[in-house]
Amino acid sequence: MIKLTTFVLFLHILTGRISLDGAISKCCGEEFSNVKIPVKLLTSYYRTSSSCPRRAIVFQTEAGKEFCVDPESTWVRSHVDKVDKRTTV
Repeated sequence: MIKLTTFVLFLHILTGRISLDGAISKCCGEEFSNVKIPVKLLTSYYRTSSSCPRRAIVFQTEAGKEFCVDPESTWVRSHVDKVDKRTTV
């Protein structure tokens, strides 16, 4: 049983599906969302792990949904600034 557990863990690490903190990284293998989410629906965001092969931002909504978006998009940077201002006040 220990060999099987070790093998499965090794396989996950090898395929890059586990980030350094042990959580599965959202957006690592996903396409960016084409939907421009209204900023009023956003509650928070986070950046993908450095172990992820591509940089992305994950927006979280009031409904608990997550959207993987391109951090280089103008609207994404604007939304990040607005969420930051809202959460620091």
